Amino acid sequence: MRPQSVLLSVALVTLGMVFTQTGASFAKGLFPAVGAAGATTLRLTLAALVLLALFRPWRQKLTPDQWRAVLLYGGVMGAMNLFFYAALATIPLGVAVALEFTGPLAVALAGSRKPLDFVWIGLAVAGLAMLLPLGQTSGEIGFVGVLLALAAGACWAGYIVFGQRAGTGGGPHITALGVSIAAIIALPFGVATAGTALLDPAILPIALGVALLSSAIPYALDMVALPHLPSRLFGILMSGQPALGALSGFVILSESLGAWQLAGIAAIVIASLGATVTIARGVPPPVA
Repeated sequence: MRPQSVLLSVALVTLGMVFTQTGASFAKGLFPAVGAAGATTLRLTLAALVLLALFRPWRQKLTPDQWRAVLLYGGVMGAMNLFFYAALATIPLGVAVALEFTGPLAVALAGSRKPLDFVWIGLAVAGLAMLLPLGQTSGEIGFVGVLLALAAGACWAGYIVFGQRAGTGGGPHITALGVSIAAIIALPFGVATAGTALLDPAILPIALGVALLSSAIPYALDMVALPHLPSRLFGILMSGQPALGALSGFVILSESLGAWQLAGIAAIVIASLGATVTIARGVPPPVA
């Protein structure tokens, strides 16, 4: 693996993270009109239409193994979005992202054997405990929102694993197929909760912006980067997501977090960064 390709992949993933959190903040503004499931449906459907028009995946031939990987990739993507937006309807963005991030962190620390790895795991668990609604936090955070965010995290872990498999030997057309499958999964939930409000011309421009920022652009960037990054490294690169989510929620949504919540987010971020250093030391240098 060339160092240049790794650096480029890191840059693409980082840019995708910024787009994702900005888009999530704007998506929350759609909730009063169409609800969480409706916003998810608009985001994924519009993103799928854009990606299908750009990359025309029907011109590519996939093997049965590739189709299986793409179906799993799109399936977990759809579930991840539904769970996350449902959580976002009840808890602050920064908290939701931090809880969801337990999925990528679990991927990064899977198979840990070094004693120091367990320090990072313990710190992440402590951060998670700080975000649970046990009476210490200053905002209203219900267990339902917490469970939904954790479910989204489990799907995010699957997104990393299956996305890497689907993207190997593929390209942007894989993203178009995956997002289309995710949109099909989300569509019944959105129609059931929002109905014809999904077609309201007044909200479609905002929904298109959310689709581009939260889905089309970051998923395309991820698909380009994933084949060039180990799944554990990709999971660790996501360590900035909770902090970006909290910052985006504060700037765009005026969501303030208590000291205990901020400490929990910081603990998860530090655990991720610490694991990054530990893993990086254990990776042999690339062969020239």
